Amino acid sequence: MNEQIRIALPSKGRMEGETLEFLANCGLRVNKTNPRQYTATIPALPGVTVMFMRPRDVPVSVASGDMDLGITGYDTVYDAFGGETEELMLVHEALDYGQCALVLAVPMEWTEVHTVQDLTSKAAQHELRVATKYRNSVDRFLTERHISGIRVVSADGALEAAPSIGYADFIADITSSGTTLRENNLRSLEDGLIVDSQAVLIGNRTALATRPAVMAATEQLLEFIEAYMNAHGKYMIFANMRGETLDEVAHLVLGQPDLGGLQWPTISPLGTQAHHGNWWSVSIVVSHTRLYPAIQQFRTIGGSGVVVTPVSYIFEERPERCRRLLSIVQGVQP
Repeated sequence: MNEQIRIALPSKGRMEGETLEFLANCGLRVNKTNPRQYTATIPALPGVTVMFMRPRDVPVSVASGDMDLGITGYDTVYDAFGGETEELMLVHEALDYGQCALVLAVPMEWTEVHTVQDLTSKAAQHELRVATKYRNSVDRFLTERHISGIRVVSADGALEAAPSIGYADFIADITSSGTTLRENNLRSLEDGLIVDSQAVLIGNRTALATRPAVMAATEQLLEFIEAYMNAHGKYMIFANMRGETLDEVAHLVLGQPDLGGLQWPTISPLGTQAHHGNWWSVSIVVSHTRLYPAIQQFRTIGGSGVVVTPVSYIFEERPERCRRLLSIVQGVQP
């Protein structure tokens, strides 16, 4: 890559730390020597410059072309644009961290309000104010449901305090477990979910379609992300077994429900002296939920010297998201 490729990462809060940890686990460590600096590099991706910015600024910067790629929460993408646009695409829509939800939450004392319809009835009596950092998302939610009598009030900081200090009547905010809402005497409406969110990888369509270096870097990024996510929670099991022939050993292994591996087990002969008979090494990959049953099944068929090690990466022939990315950007090439 002989040109600069720019990727935006979150610069604050829990999302920053989780993103740096996620990329490091993917083999894409971000080299940020000074915690106060706003640029960094990814040694595994030469030519890529990292820019740190507020999560909600990432989608706008990618859509405008100021950034080629970005990682942020889907809630910020949804608030800015309602989803994908002509210029912004979801390269990976589920990075499996940063899970949260944008919800409408009302005071506990509103015992008569449990649904959006109840909220509509209350708003018919007098205008209500909802405080939020996600004005576009809330406006969209209210408009789509034909809800009137509610004024959206923009606010930053601790929104949970807004109803108690009289700044607003209820709020729309991000929640993960609901604990913070309950601690502030708030609860989400039964049907008040505005959008589910988690970390996503986004890209500028034009940059991907017209700049081969951006496309190459994105494919490499996707390859490592997919390989890490495919391997997460999986273990490699090695076991030694006696058997006269490979077919005999394969028959014993495949006769057990958890010893088939991702596709098939790997079986190879061990180098032994003649008087020790025929020994074979068998290796498979299993999920952590089936680890102990697989070990027990190896023991049942005579496996010994069982060794278990976590799997770091599983690279597929070509990840589905890479194929999807190529097909999409080819459709917008001039």
